[in-house]
Amino acid sequence: MKGSQVHDMTPDQLNDELVKLKKEQFNLRFQAASGQLENTARVRQIRRDIARIKTVARAKSAAAKA
Repeated sequence: MKGSQVHDMTPDQLNDELVKLKKEQFNLRFQAASGQLENTARVRQIRRDIARIKTVARAKSAAAKA
């Protein structure tokens, strides 16, 4: 997910996407623990997408308060 895509999302869309990514991260952790994970790079990608969404969401909420 690109940063420009995240910046264009509304706060509700950001929350929905965050929930979706958290579920995927959970599933990937289970796959890794059971030895079924094929694409190990996906774990890193999901983690970064979650951080990107949290950063943008926090910036938007701070801008709304100001």
